[in-house]
Amino acid sequence: MAWDPIGGYRHLVTLENPSGKTPDGEGGYTQTWAPCVPPTMHAAIDVAGAGDQERLTSGTVISQATHVLRMRYHPELSTQTRITFHGRAFSVTAVHNLEERQQRLLVMCAEVTT
Repeated sequence: MAWDPIGGYRHLVTLENPSGKTPDGEGGYTQTWAPCVPPTMHAAIDVAGAGDQERLTSGTVISQATHVLRMRYHPELSTQTRITFHGRAFSVTAVHNLEERQQRLLVMCAEVTT
């Protein structure tokens, strides 16, 4: 797969990982988040089609994946990471380290709706 053209990563996203749980005052807990280091990166965000899902998950369709992000490698990004973009939140469902070279990632995400 060739490198993305200059300007291909045009969306500035924020990456956060879970940092613990805080009591919500009603007997439950609320997840708290801490920014990754670095906390922001440029990415390309695309809507995930069935073909993308099958290609990225070895023939198994992950129905909850709604978007595919292409970005440079980030060592803290995992399936625990929350990605935000312009007030929208995405949970990471799969991370693919392209060519296992720690340079580029394909990230399957599901948009979180409240």
